[in-house]
Amino acid sequence: MMHHTAYIKIAWHAAARVSLRTVICLVVTINFTNAGETPAVRDSYFGIHVVDEATGRGVPLVELRTVNDLRYVTDNAGWIAFQEPGLMNREVFWHVSGPGVEREKDGFGFACFRAVTKPGTSAEVKVKSTNISVRLGRLTGQGIYRDSEILGLPHPLPGIAEPGVMGQDSVQAVPWKGGFFWLWGDTNVARYQLGNYHTTCATTAGDSHPEMGLAFAYFTDERNPETLRRMMPETEPGAVWMFGLMSVKDGQGGERMFSGYSRQKGLVPPDEKGIAEFDEARGIFRPAAPLSKDEKWRTPGGHAVKVKSAEGEHFYFCTPYAYTRVKADAASILDPGAYEMRHFNEACGQWKWQKELQPTTAEDEKKAIASGKMKQDQARYHFTEAATGSPITLHGASIQWNAWRKRFVLIGVQIAEKDAPSSLGEVWYAESDAVEGPWSKSVKVASHPRYSYYNPVHHGFFDREDGRIIYFEGTYTMEFSGNPIGTQRYDYNQLMYRLDLDDPRLQPAH
Repeated sequence: MMHHTAYIKIAWHAAARVSLRTVICLVVTINFTNAGETPAVRDSYFGIHVVDEATGRGVPLVELRTVNDLRYVTDNAGWIAFQEPGLMNREVFWHVSGPGVEREKDGFGFACFRAVTKPGTSAEVKVKSTNISVRLGRLTGQGIYRDSEILGLPHPLPGIAEPGVMGQDSVQAVPWKGGFFWLWGDTNVARYQLGNYHTTCATTAGDSHPEMGLAFAYFTDERNPETLRRMMPETEPGAVWMFGLMSVKDGQGGERMFSGYSRQKGLVPPDEKGIAEFDEARGIFRPAAPLSKDEKWRTPGGHAVKVKSAEGEHFYFCTPYAYTRVKADAASILDPGAYEMRHFNEACGQWKWQKELQPTTAEDEKKAIASGKMKQDQARYHFTEAATGSPITLHGASIQWNAWRKRFVLIGVQIAEKDAPSSLGEVWYAESDAVEGPWSKSVKVASHPRYSYYNPVHHGFFDREDGRIIYFEGTYTMEFSGNPIGTQRYDYNQLMYRLDLDDPRLQPAH
């Protein structure tokens, strides 16, 4: 029998009872702190609060580094708890750095901060945001409000119970049973670097809000509630990765959930592929439709988005563009022959959804234009930086309909280009009248120099103010970045951003 009741208290939020299917809950709440506050902290610590100079919001993921290379990183509320023998009750210098922030430099060119580290006191460090999007904080992993807790400061997560999750890769999420269902890939745990590599899942309540608290209720092993459940319990070797998660009504008032999956030994061709269905009674995914391990397109992939049009209701799979689709019903999802691919017919110069030929990808499109077989105005994936017209190659992306812009909006991560600040760390925004494109002018909304931020997803179900405010997250990791040093606690975890679509800096992409 699965364990299922947990009580979570969220600060400045009414206490709420959350009935869930597991014993372990992880709550993530984004904290706001007023500018100018320098509250008293625990007597043995010196508190440092890094805030946005424009809003006073505490800024997560900012590093302070001493002259002798002691490194401290702000928690989700922007706090650092400093206590170092030999460096207390004296003036100390820190270098200040972080993705998407800057601080005025001194006469020697150092972006820095100095303060007398008197225990029981605190100081404020103001930084300027250079991203268009606002970094809200880390959603997964240990010690989300570590420094706030050490300093004895109030924060939204008193009494949090953590399941030993240290890192989680590549999220998928869908509305499910009045709440939300979350799925991650490889998961690192406290007891060993290699934790759960057969998919980790959790649920959150229907009133969840990314700025008011996400209560992740993880599925755990029935025999050992402190162990994460293997949600796709394959016995063959290799990790199990899942993608294209979607839920559909079953026609009888219920819901069914499906996903594509592969079993593979790392970044190599898979040993097994198929379509899985969630078995609610057993609380796991099970193979429902096997596929050839060489099948690339007739299967769920990337991030799925449901779109209703004159042709009916379909799921489109963004990999990174909407190359494939399938009707939004269980029978079609489980039938590889029902999947359609977007193909450009060079003979008649038209795009068409069809089932026989492979899709025309962005790379295929470039070759067709170069050979004269496609005109530039027929292109659908001519993705460029709006300000310069420079081409941008996307690695992963998420597409959602946006009621505020009355268009489809894309959040995508760029493959490393010449002179790019990062590999898989530059995040772009674009719009189109159709989910298939054309996608062209884009604006960068977040940068992660010398770091990766891959597989981004815009959670359309969290859109606020009629879609004017959107939220997206991605995997923040040193993998693929060339950076040998991982950011403590943040590395290999999910990082959430907020984007205001009325920001005038997005105008070139409109």
